[in-house]
Amino acid sequence: MKTTDKQTGRTGNCAGHDGGEHADIIIVGGGPVGALAALRFAAAGRRVLLVEARAKDAPLTDARALALSWHSRTALAAAGAWPDDLPASVIDTVHVSQQGAFGRTRLDCADLKLPHLGVVVDYPALTLAINAQLEQAGVQVWWQTRVEAVNSLGCYASVKTSGAHGDISLTARLVVLAEGGALADSLPGIKRLVHDYQQCAVLAEVTTEQPPAGIAYERFSKQGPFALLPHGDHYMLVWTRTPADAKALQEAADEQVMAELQQAFGERQGKVLAIGPRASFPLALRQVNRVSSGRVVLIGNAAQTMHPVAAQGLNLGLRDALGLADALDGISDPGDAAALAVYAASRKLDSHAVVGFTHGLIKLFDGDSTLVSALRGAGMSALDSVPPLRRAFARHLVFGL
Repeated sequence: MKTTDKQTGRTGNCAGHDGGEHADIIIVGGGPVGALAALRFAAAGRRVLLVEARAKDAPLTDARALALSWHSRTALAAAGAWPDDLPASVIDTVHVSQQGAFGRTRLDCADLKLPHLGVVVDYPALTLAINAQLEQAGVQVWWQTRVEAVNSLGCYASVKTSGAHGDISLTARLVVLAEGGALADSLPGIKRLVHDYQQCAVLAEVTTEQPPAGIAYERFSKQGPFALLPHGDHYMLVWTRTPADAKALQEAADEQVMAELQQAFGERQGKVLAIGPRASFPLALRQVNRVSSGRVVLIGNAAQTMHPVAAQGLNLGLRDALGLADALDGISDPGDAAALAVYAASRKLDSHAVVGFTHGLIKLFDGDSTLVSALRGAGMSALDSVPPLRRAFARHLVFGL
């Protein structure tokens, strides 16, 4: 007969693990996706341990500005991780166009009857807000701790850690991987599709003659697609370029980069007045064939990383966290195979649709022939001129599928 330990949630016939610390759920990776999952599980009464490689007080120097859908912002606020004074810039309108050809699409928050389509927030600011909420919610976090290996057994999963707490084996009914994805490569049944775009994303803050006023731009230029995201009184530029172009943009004089951007963008916001230092990182698509292996489940970047076009990667990861919490709500054993199968099925359409959409955009806008350009323009114009289709498209971008 099974007996249940009320402190750990373990059934009697699952005893005999390696010892050491035990939790209902161990989450590996303390970024926004892992932290949101931890907050949701803790609010549901689960005993959660969050394991994060960086030190709690490590300087946050990440240059990224994160574009979050209004749905993502609402989810973080509901978990207490979005304080009222968090500095963020709203997106009310998204203007999509291509250089040197007709056709454009304009998405507006009024189409969905939402206050805003989304927000842009600096990664360090959001991270500090999330860390504060983790502490306030009483979530146990092991900072400066690396997970060296993950193993799934019949009744529990184990992780081997090293770092501030020493070399320790931990056990849990469920392990959630929300890190970069390297740990999943050793799990049975997990295979990862990798496509190197042979491109880099170039990031820089841009000042234009006219302030953003809630308008974000997605522009498919001849050199590569770029986004201009509201960032206070400025814009954050995310420009997809070849590695050689990215290196040249980083090393070029500001005036040269400003002139190139002005030519590609036009004067919708007036003159480009200034551009800040450029950062660059390589782009690749990585997606697993399945999101669970035994009592280990993958969310966020552990499950998929994608091209930044349309700014869908983090939003998809946050929906992973929400979907996992919902799928396990009321389930006594969070590592139950049937419950994890429900989660996997519930996320399959959204994940494959978003990955396919972003990958398809890059392929579609990669050609530069007159015919391809005309077809792209016709598609954007059709989307813009059919309100139900435009609203459905905007809804999918904000809420997923």
